Amino acid sequence: MKLYVYVLEGKDWKVEQSFVQLKVGNFKSRIRVLNNNNNNPIWNEEFVFEVHSLDDDELVVSVYHHDHDDVQDEDDDDEKSGLLKDGCRDLVGRVRIPLWSVAAEENHNLQPTWFSVETHKPNKLMNKEYCKILLALSLHGRNQDVPDGNQLFLTPSITDHYNDKCYSKQIPSHDANTPKSPRKMIKSITRRFGKLFNKHNDASVIDDSSDLPTTSSDNGESTEEPPIITTFEDSMETMDSITDQKEMPENLQGGVLIDETYVVPPKDLNHLLFAPNSQFMKELETIQGTTDVHESPWTWKSSQMSSLSRIVTYTKAASKLVKASKVTEEQTYIKANGEEFAVLVKVDTPDVPYGGTFCIKLLYKIFHGPEVGGDETSRIVVSWGIDFHQSTMMKSMIEHGAKQGMKESFDQFTELLGQTFKPVNQMHVLDKSQTLATLENEHESDWDLATSYFCNFTVVSALFLILYTIVHILLCEPTQVQGLEFSGLELPDSFGEFVTCGIILFNLERVYIMISHFVEARLHRGNDHGVKAQGEGWVLTVAIIEGTNLAPLDSSGFSDPYVVLTCNGKTKTSSVKLQTLDPHWNEILEFDAAEEPPSLLDIEVFDFDGPFGQAASLGHSEIRFLRHTSEELADMWVPLKGRLAQSLQSKLHLRIFLDNNNGVETIKEYLTKVEKEAGKKLNVKSPHRNSTFQKLFSLPHEEFLVGDFSCSLKRKLPLQGRLYVSSRIVGFYANLFGHKTKFSFLWEDVEDIQVLPPTLASVGSPILVMVLLKGRGVDARHGAKSQDEEGRLRFYFHSFVSFSSASRTIIALWRTRSSSPDQKTDAFEDKTVTHQDQQEQDKFSREDVTSHLIVEDAKMSKIYSEELPINLESVMEIFEGGDLEQKVMGKLCRLNYNTTHWEPVVGRSNMLERRLSWKFNRRVSSFGGDVSCTQQKLPVTGRKGWTVNESLSLHDVPFGDHFYVQVKYEIVDSRPGWSACDVFVGVVWLKSCKFEQRITRNVVVKFGDWVREMFELVEREALLAVDGLG
Repeated sequence: MKLYVYVLEGKDWKVEQSFVQLKVGNFKSRIRVLNNNNNNPIWNEEFVFEVHSLDDDELVVSVYHHDHDDVQDEDDDDEKSGLLKDGCRDLVGRVRIPLWSVAAEENHNLQPTWFSVETHKPNKLMNKEYCKILLALSLHGRNQDVPDGNQLFLTPSITDHYNDKCYSKQIPSHDANTPKSPRKMIKSITRRFGKLFNKHNDASVIDDSSDLPTTSSDNGESTEEPPIITTFEDSMETMDSITDQKEMPENLQGGVLIDETYVVPPKDLNHLLFAPNSQFMKELETIQGTTDVHESPWTWKSSQMSSLSRIVTYTKAASKLVKASKVTEEQTYIKANGEEFAVLVKVDTPDVPYGGTFCIKLLYKIFHGPEVGGDETSRIVVSWGIDFHQSTMMKSMIEHGAKQGMKESFDQFTELLGQTFKPVNQMHVLDKSQTLATLENEHESDWDLATSYFCNFTVVSALFLILYTIVHILLCEPTQVQGLEFSGLELPDSFGEFVTCGIILFNLERVYIMISHFVEARLHRGNDHGVKAQGEGWVLTVAIIEGTNLAPLDSSGFSDPYVVLTCNGKTKTSSVKLQTLDPHWNEILEFDAAEEPPSLLDIEVFDFDGPFGQAASLGHSEIRFLRHTSEELADMWVPLKGRLAQSLQSKLHLRIFLDNNNGVETIKEYLTKVEKEAGKKLNVKSPHRNSTFQKLFSLPHEEFLVGDFSCSLKRKLPLQGRLYVSSRIVGFYANLFGHKTKFSFLWEDVEDIQVLPPTLASVGSPILVMVLLKGRGVDARHGAKSQDEEGRLRFYFHSFVSFSSASRTIIALWRTRSSSPDQKTDAFEDKTVTHQDQQEQDKFSREDVTSHLIVEDAKMSKIYSEELPINLESVMEIFEGGDLEQKVMGKLCRLNYNTTHWEPVVGRSNMLERRLSWKFNRRVSSFGGDVSCTQQKLPVTGRKGWTVNESLSLHDVPFGDHFYVQVKYEIVDSRPGWSACDVFVGVVWLKSCKFEQRITRNVVVKFGDWVREMFELVEREALLAVDGLG
C-alpha cells in the first residue's frame, strides 16, 4: 500500500527560515527551506511512502525553525514537544494524522484539508495553535483497480525500501510571493483526484505519458505543463540518435548466463523484455513466485542525457535457505540504436545474508543473428558480475550461491522465452532423409573429380614433353644407322637426349601411378557403405563427410585412411581413400536396429596396410550420445585424439542420426526383456516424469526412465537421496538444505555389482555396491565412497524402501546392457531371420569354403620348419578339437572358437574333413573380423605322418571378399619321440586389387608368427603333461 502526501501551502506562518518534515513509520522526508518572510508559503510538493499497517501507522508532519546551518538527521523527534533546541533547528510543532482515518474516506482519498500545527508547550512567542498547513492524502494499493495512465500531478516518486529513504519530485509552482486563491487551488486538486480515480475514463488516453501535472496560472486558469516522462518508443528513438556511434560493451567478468538466438527482430525482443507493463515479465513473475513488483517509468539521468534508466522493486520468493527478500534493480540503457541494445542492471539485495557487502550486475545484449529462411533473428547474451563493497570471509560462498541462484532463474527465463519465440537451433535441426538426400547430391561426377585430380604440374609437364617429342619426330629427317643401332631401333646420340628420355619416362611413371590410384579410389569401397539397417528399434545412421589435416605415414608424404565405427559391439568400416591427407568420403553407414538406444560411438581412423596386425592409427575419438543434443549430432566436427592427430589438429566431419522406427513399442519390448530378467513388472513412466528426469540430468529426449528408488549414498556420512535408472545411465540426486549432489554414469562403465550383508553403519540394510571399470566415471568421482588398488571407483547404496525390488531391477538392467553384443545381436536377429534362411546361408558358406581346397596350390611360401621334441600323436592333438586345442587357441586370441568333428569325405576314403569358426581379437586385427575355415587331413604317402590342408575366408575386413588364405601343414615322425613340422601359406586372389602385394606380405608375416607361437604352446603343454605323469 502506498501513501501519497501532497503538501500544498501554509497559512499564518509566523517563523522565518522554516521547513516541514514528514514521517511515516521509519521513512522520512522534508520540504525545502523557506528563505523569505511570506506568512502564506506555497510548496505544491508530492511525497510517497510505503504503508505496512493502516491501524498502527500515522503521518507525522513536523515544522522546524532553521538557523542557516546544515540540517542533521532527526532520530528522536517523537520524544520532543514544544520549542526544543537541537543545535541547528527548533521544533515548532507538529500534526499527527492516523492513516486509518484516510482509509475511511471515500476512495481512500482525503480531499485538501487545513490542519493546525499545534505545540504541546506554548511559550511566550506563540500560542498553542501556531499555524496551519494544507494537505491532501491518498492511499493507493497494488491491487486497487486504478488505470495505469492516470497519475497524481506527475509520475509517483519511488520509495527505496532498503535504505529507508524517500525521494520526492517538485511540482512546478508559483513564486512564494504570488498571491493565489485557495478556492482555485482546491478546485485544481479536486480535479486531479478525479482524474486519478475515475474508473470510466476513455482507454485511448492511457499511455506511458499520461496526464501530466497542472498548476493554476496567475489569472486562475488551469494550464498543462510540459511532459516530464515520454513514451518508451520515444525514448528509444532519442537513444538511437545519441548512441549510434557507441560500441557494444564487453561481457561481464562473471561469465555468460544466456547465449541464445531466436526468430524475432532485435527491436521486438527489446520491447518484450524492457517495455513498461510487459506481459512476458508478468508471466515470468508468476513462474518464479515474485510479488510486490513495482516499475518506475523510464527517465533520463540529469547528468547525461545518453542514459535512460528506471528502478524496479519486487519481493523474491523464499528458497529453502533464504527467506523472501526485497530486491531493487536499477536498469540503465547503455546502447539502443534500433538494431543493437545493451542494458546494464544493478541488483541490490540488502535483506539476504551479507546483502550489504555486495552488488550483482547483469548485462543484457541484444543484436542481430544470422538470417534463417529469410526471417530476421536476434541473439541475446546475458552476462553477470559481482562487486563487493567490503571484504568478507564468505566471498566464495556468496559468489557460488549467487551464480547458482541466477542460473536457476535464467533457466526459467530461457524456457519461457523459447515458448514465446522459436529458437534458431530448433529450426536448424535437419531432417534425416533430407540431409542424406542432400549428401547424395553432393557427390562429384567422375569427370569433375578427374579434372581436379589431374590438373597438376606432373600431368601437364608429361603431356608437354610427349607433345614436344611427337612434334620433334615429325619434323626430323631419318638418320643413318650408326653405333649399336639397327633398322627400327634408334638410340640417343648424346647425353642430353639420354636425360630427356629419362625425364619423359619418370613423368610417365608418375602419371601411371596417379591414374591407377584414381581408378582404385573409384572402384574400391568398403562393404558397409550404403548397406541398409535391418530390424525394428533404435537405428543409428552415421554419414562420414570428410577429414582434415590427417597425419602422413607413407614415405610419399600421404596416407591411405579409412574410418572404423564401433557401436554396441558392432563395427562398420568406410572405404579406403588412397594417397590423401584431406579425404572426402560422403558415405552413409547404418547400424542394425537395437532394442535400446546406444550410449557410445567409438571412432578411429587408420592407415591401411593389410588386413592383419595392428594398423597404424591416425587418430581416435569417442562420442557420448547423452552429452549431445540431436541438433549437435546432426552436423558436428569431431577432433581426433592421439599424439599425431592432436599435433596436426586432425578432425572428422560427421552427421549422426538416432531414430526409433518402432515408437513406444520398442520401449515396451525392452521393458519386457528386463522384466523377465528381474522377475517383476515394470511400467512405462508418464511423459511428465520422463521430462523431469531428462531435465534433472540434462539428457536428450529419447532417454526414458525405467525406475527411481529412495536410498542413501554411503560416503563419510550417509546422504539421503534418490537413485534413478534408465536404459543407458545410473543417476543419483540429493538436495540437503539447498546443497545439491548429482552424478551419473553409463551402464557400460559398470564392471560389477555386488550385494553386501547388512551392517551397523548401513542401519541394518543390505548394501548394493557398483564397481566401475578403471578410468571410467571420472565425472562421478565425488559420489564414490572409495577407490580400490586397481583404480576402480566403488559406489555404495543402502536403505532402500524395498531392497529386493530395487536390486533386482538394477541388476537386470546391468545384465541386459552389459551382455555380449553377439548374444544380443543374435537374439535380436532371430526376430527377423528365419531358420530356413539361416540354413541356406550356412550351406552356401560351406560350399564356398570347401571349393577353395580344390584349387591347385600356387605361390605358397614356407613359413615354418622345425623339429619338435614330442611325438606325432601329441602334435596332432592340436587338430583333434580337445582341451589342448581350445586352450592353445584361446591363448592365440581366437574368440568364440568352435569346431566340428572329423567326417569322411565322400569319394575319398582316406580323407577326413571338419569345419571351424572364430573371431579375431582386436589385438590381432584392428577390424575384429570373423573367420570361417575348412580343414582336410590325409596320411602322408610312404611315411608316418599327416598332411592338413586349411582354407580360410575372412569377413568384415577390407577387401576380405577379394581373396582367401590357404595353409598346408606337413607333420611326420622324424625319429623316436620327435616330429618334423613344415607349414606353407599362400593367398589366392578372386578379384584384382592394387593392394595384392601389400596384403600378401602382411598375411605371410602374420601367419608365420601365429604358427610359430602355436607350436611353441603345443610343445610346452605336451612337455608339462609328460612331467606331470612322471
